[in-house]
Amino acid sequence: MEPRRRRIDQVTDPAFVENLESLTMDELRDRRRILDDLDTELSFYRRMLHGRMDLLAFEMRRRSGEETRSLIEALPQILADGIDGPSRNVIPKDLPLTLPEYSGEGNRSIDHVLGDGFLTHLPSLDEDELRDIQDMLAAAERDVSAQRRTVYSAYDRITEEITRRYREGTADGSDLLAER
Repeated sequence: MEPRRRRIDQVTDPAFVENLESLTMDELRDRRRILDDLDTELSFYRRMLHGRMDLLAFEMRRRSGEETRSLIEALPQILADGIDGPSRNVIPKDLPLTLPEYSGEGNRSIDHVLGDGFLTHLPSLDEDELRDIQDMLAAAERDVSAQRRTVYSAYDRITEEITRRYREGTADGSDLLAER
């Protein structure tokens, strides 16, 4: 498999999960680590998107008269309500929380949506601009969710191959400790 710049490109390439039986256990584990790292990153992006979507929805409710509090007053509740308990992955404390700057054509939509400072000028946006931002956030969330499904599918296929090897005795069970 030819290395590509972005991990998501590696994972979405059909070659990433083809001929798994020809790979060494170390190669399978390396691919699984890529998937774990990518899932953590995509989970982080998704949480960031959901936070922005919640803030935008609040602002739209406030403008329609359904909400009387200011965004600042409601912020703790908005952020707390977005947490639905433990997820599949806990974001590591040492995960760098810097996002790429949006610099023009060729960047991912997620970079643009998360790099956009719409929150700083939220009060000055008109209804059409709010709907446009809402549409961009929803599209980015669908894209990230689709990427996560691809990651999960590849993870399952690699895990199935590793399990098959242990079940059939072609992998040494003593190396399970090395995996941790």
